[in-house]
Amino acid sequence: MTELLFYHLQRAPLERVLPGLLEKSLQRGWRCAIQGPQERLRALDDVLWTYNDEAFLPHGLESDDGPAQPIVLVAHEGNPNGAAIRFLVDGAPLPADAPSYERIVLMFDGNDADAVQGARDQWKQAKELGFAATYWQQSEEGRWEKKA
Repeated sequence: MTELLFYHLQRAPLERVLPGLLEKSLQRGWRCAIQGPQERLRALDDVLWTYNDEAFLPHGLESDDGPAQPIVLVAHEGNPNGAAIRFLVDGAPLPADAPSYERIVLMFDGNDADAVQGARDQWKQAKELGFAATYWQQSEEGRWEKKA
């Protein structure tokens, strides 16, 4: 069954949190898809090239590099690179093919009231669809703690 994780970003922005989660996903041997609005994906593409001088995340925008990369950034549903994990950012909806993933990570800005409400709505939807969703929040030290 697909794991559905909600990550409540409060202490660090998406740009600082996402690269570490992608590294861990690749270490597990998972291909990754990141879904969000096109303008946000372009900004994340830049971040992933520059986040660490000593690390490299093989990635690309589907519109530029095609689906061959282990990490692909997409503005639509679908799984062009055969990803096992899908990251949903900036209110991207739960995809119709959600059960085909090992894990879906919905990341939302806890400092944005609209994003929090959107995550609550998606939590409710996930529960109605029968997903075993978990909720994660950052501690004072920046570690992720399971809250629900």
